[in-house]
Amino acid sequence: MNDFERAERLKEVFESLYEVNKRIPIIVEGKRDISALRKIGLVGDIIALHGGKGLYEFCDDIAERFHKIILLMDWDEKGESLHKNVSGHLKGMWEEFSPFREVIKILCQKDIKDIEGIPVLLERLAGEEVRVGEEREGFLGDI
Repeated sequence: MNDFERAERLKEVFESLYEVNKRIPIIVEGKRDISALRKIGLVGDIIALHGGKGLYEFCDDIAERFHKIILLMDWDEKGESLHKNVSGHLKGMWEEFSPFREVIKILCQKDIKDIEGIPVLLERLAGEEVRVGEEREGFLGDI
């Protein structure tokens, strides 16, 4: 698979994620991950794991507020460990959406190991800035 094909596949994955994220929150590791996902156009709830709470308290709060979530932790050593811990605490809430992380991980793995690097990688692979979701041009008409 060449860079262009990888970029196209990543765009497809993020277009699908955009649609699902309108209804289902995404859990990421930190603020830079939130910024990266916003930069490529995601508009739904994105919640940082490191929000000042302990892991158990965080998971308890998430379980009370939502019945489904998307886990999108980094795939470096720390991210894999966090993914394992959080997924264990939130059984039954995330499994349906696990292919998002797995496919993103496979498509990015040889270049990056974190969510925050995705916008730069996508731009390098596609040769242009990549945004998903509804077109924002012309939103206010031709004023």
